[in-house]
Amino acid sequence: MDNIVLIGFMGSGKSTVGRKLADRLGWTFTDTDARVEQEQGTTISELFRQRGEAEFRELESRVLEDVLAEGRQVVATGGGIVLAERNRLRMLEGGLVVALKAEAGEVIKRVSSDRSRPLLQGDVGERVRTLMEQRKHAYDFAHLSIDTSALSVEQVIGQILERLQYKL
Repeated sequence: MDNIVLIGFMGSGKSTVGRKLADRLGWTFTDTDARVEQEQGTTISELFRQRGEAEFRELESRVLEDVLAEGRQVVATGGGIVLAERNRLRMLEGGLVVALKAEAGEVIKRVSSDRSRPLLQGDVGERVRTLMEQRKHAYDFAHLSIDTSALSVEQVIGQILERLQYKL
């Protein structure tokens, strides 16, 4: 496998797991949201506000394409990157796709204090539940799915490494 691509709803653990997994493997950790912010010189919240979600999604797709042209990375993606079919196909071509999932209550606990998430403006609990319902099957294409709600980071990494052994 060239890369491990972590997908999932916001707050599912992609960045936390991704950094530690990359360290364990001796690979590079890449966060597509951070790459978009770096390239655009602004935050995702500002991109949403100034240019709208559609333009952000286009930038996100381009960054994903660039990132997956490289190898030996653990890639944490933005929660909505899976909404475009071309992104799903590119991820499947680019590595082992792992969907990290968590129960709504756990996600709310993890993201409730993070005001930088543009899709969570307003009632965080209501927004999380609505978006999770809208995206409930969006991550089903992954090679592996792990519910992180009650697992430690090390347990999640263990499951990914176990699956990776079978793919090598």
